[in-house]
Amino acid sequence: MKLLIVAMANSIHTVRWISLICEQGWDIYLFPTNGFTSVHPDMPPVKVCSSIFLRFLINRYRSKKTVIKIPDFLLDGNTSFFSWGDVIKKFLPERRTEKLLSIIRRIKPDLIHSMHIQEAGYLTLEAKKRYKGAFPKWLVTNWGSELNLFSKVSGYRDKIKDVLLNCDYLSGECSNDIKIAKDLGFKGRFLPVVPNSGGIDFDKIKKIKKPGQTSERKNIMLKGYQNWAGRALVGLTALEMCADVLKGYRILIYSIDTIDVIIAAELFTQRTGIETFIIPFGTPHNEILSYHGSARISIGLSITDAISTSLLEAMVMGSFPIQSDTSCANEWFENGKTGILVRAEDPENIQRAIRKAVADDDLVNRAAELNYNMLYERLEYSKIKNKVINTYKDLVNKGG
Repeated sequence: MKLLIVAMANSIHTVRWISLICEQGWDIYLFPTNGFTSVHPDMPPVKVCSSIFLRFLINRYRSKKTVIKIPDFLLDGNTSFFSWGDVIKKFLPERRTEKLLSIIRRIKPDLIHSMHIQEAGYLTLEAKKRYKGAFPKWLVTNWGSELNLFSKVSGYRDKIKDVLLNCDYLSGECSNDIKIAKDLGFKGRFLPVVPNSGGIDFDKIKKIKKPGQTSERKNIMLKGYQNWAGRALVGLTALEMCADVLKGYRILIYSIDTIDVIIAAELFTQRTGIETFIIPFGTPHNEILSYHGSARISIGLSITDAISTSLLEAMVMGSFPIQSDTSCANEWFENGKTGILVRAEDPENIQRAIRKAVADDDLVNRAAELNYNMLYERLEYSKIKNKVINTYKDLVNKGG
């Protein structure tokens, strides 16, 4: 099988997906949608379709966080400081569509898999429109909120719809993705719903997970995203509202993407006396899992999402999930029994969920057991791996 994957080369999701299929003896090519960034260091051995010279420069200089002063006439914006990647772009434009077309013509893949509609999907669509002859079979994977949110937003909807009308197969993370795609006119074949992060390695989980009941834990994990979708500050507000029941607890905040959350966490500690700990950006994955394994509760809040990988990781590590109802969480836990769904921008609603999870030992202990068993049945690594491999074989050999 000759497979061309069009995806972000620096994404851990791309790494995990390719890891599922890299031992089949297939010819796997990776075309980076973000060609001026480095390839993820954990990427399995695949044929990366990008300039060796550019990749050398980017890996060398970005790893040193080198920033240079360049003349104003080279700049597109108002600032006069750009990274090496920007300088390379100025002198050596990529012409990514032409590159992708050239790769498709040269290797003649049995299947093209675009992972992420708004990056890989758009790029592959442009290539298809300019391709002469029969275009290879084309599979598209929805990542995150592309269907759940952006398909409803003007400026995005028509282009997403165009991708769906032109591809042959679609892989989504939620049953809701399937409904939205149908409403947008997708007529192709839907693949089994599988989280794009791949399966869960339970052998690794068993080594990391410590014995003991969830009710004995005194940490609370909070996802630190505060951006167009994430609502970490609402989570901190809710935690402060129930500070009276959190004495002796420590709040662990991870995946922080803005200084606002760091400042808010420090002020939270000053006002409540409850310790906060900022988990550094770039902390190894096993350590993040270990932190979830030390938490009684894991909180994730966003106004839109697909399946949250951090949610699944919290559940498998025995932490009780409190998750916004804008994700696929309802397809993974039973509200009020093995987790609690909350409104992402309603701190009153969230603080009630926190109080319940803090007060009810039986609830969190039973949820930990049920969630672990359910995830083993649905997401055990070898099961997901076999499902994905068989799906690829089916698409290439049978299609339709």
